[in-house]
Amino acid sequence: MICDKIIIRKIMNKDSILKEVTMMPFISKLNSRLLSLSTNERRLSAEAYMRNQFPFIGVDTTTRRKVFKAILEEAGKPLFEDLDKTINYLFTLERELQYCAVELFALYKKEWDSDSIAIIEKCIVTKSWWDTVDYIASDLAGPYFKLFPKQIIPVTERWNKSGNFWLQRSSLLFQKKYREQTNKDLLAKYILHCAHSNEFFIQKAIGWCLREFAKTDPAWVKKFVQQNALKPLSVREALKHF
Repeated sequence: MICDKIIIRKIMNKDSILKEVTMMPFISKLNSRLLSLSTNERRLSAEAYMRNQFPFIGVDTTTRRKVFKAILEEAGKPLFEDLDKTINYLFTLERELQYCAVELFALYKKEWDSDSIAIIEKCIVTKSWWDTVDYIASDLAGPYFKLFPKQIIPVTERWNKSGNFWLQRSSLLFQKKYREQTNKDLLAKYILHCAHSNEFFIQKAIGWCLREFAKTDPAWVKKFVQQNALKPLSVREALKHF
């Protein structure tokens, strides 16, 4: 109990928005348990790997997921109506807790509605980097658009034309696991719109989504690369396994 109070105080000191965290045992227990298993060596290594952009607690992915699962069993899942608030809280904390936030959202798939795209998009544009965005694009946005296909064009077209390259990257990657269900015309359209970008993460995403789709339709990918002017990085990534 004393430990939980210390952790709650620690969280609240970070941001006044967390004043209600005492009402959320899921967050306080998760944070407390992860902190008890952290190591300074792991923290410094993770922060360096992410170019010191985000503070880390210092636990590996396997440990984090085991703790996450255990706390869900102990404290129970937050109510769906509290999910947006819970995710907002988690995104104010260390990077491992932000990973937990997006993985938590995935657990509510049966409760998603068409408006759930607002949470997905918020996660994409909040403290954006490839380690969260790529998971969100393929494991959250991808399944969401299968549930709500009428949302694909209005949402992903807006992402693709936006000035936010993480949203653009997501418009390219949301079909990454679609395989035979991939909309090739849409994929081609979105790639060509971004093909001249000098942004590394866009060039890499173009190559990556083409490389993944090549596992399903290598002939289409090879022809597409031959017929269109893509950046060298995109071409190398696309044809990596040919």
